[in-house]
Amino acid sequence: MRHVIWDWNGTLFDDLHIVVESVNASLAELGAPPIDADGYRDHYTRPVNLFYERLLERQLTADEWKQIDATFHDTYRLALPRAGLALDALDALATVVERGWRQSILSMWWHEELVPFVEGRGLSGFMDRVDGNHHDAGETKQIHLERHLEQLGIAELGAEAFLVVGDALDDARAAIGAGVPCVLYDSGSHHRSELEAPGVPVVESLQAALDA
Repeated sequence: MRHVIWDWNGTLFDDLHIVVESVNASLAELGAPPIDADGYRDHYTRPVNLFYERLLERQLTADEWKQIDATFHDTYRLALPRAGLALDALDALATVVERGWRQSILSMWWHEELVPFVEGRGLSGFMDRVDGNHHDAGETKQIHLERHLEQLGIAELGAEAFLVVGDALDDARAAIGAGVPCVLYDSGSHHRSELEAPGVPVVESLQAALDA
């Protein structure tokens, strides 16, 4: 049996346009110029504070990081009605069920907001677990993935039973660090050449990720 661990933002949920909008709201408060989607791809990395330091070409103070994080999330929440599921998200979730596999969501979005949002989209019935970030918006994903895998029973099932599907280099780094397979979905968060650098399969659709 295979268990698919889906990333949420940029993978199942197509939100790059409102992410860029929210980044620009944060930059505006610091008097920095806005970026477009290519600018986002040029600089994006985790931890997120390093992403902003790349954009600003300087280190952030602790107070600036708190301001950036608050502005980003406030703007993002207001923009959520203008984003939706990836085009083939529901078909891909149904394919997992048809194949007799299991699935879950692991996101770096705040857990207390992610869970009701997923439920509101009618997706919770597909999932064994839905886990978001309980701790720090700036963290990398590996520690969260390792905790998620432990809850799903990796000790009994083995690493090869799992497949991480995400859209970011942080997803690949987390999966490689945790020792589980990964496929990256090219949804626009990174340049294609960057997604290919870790050596994991890169695909154009969520359905293709399940076949890779």
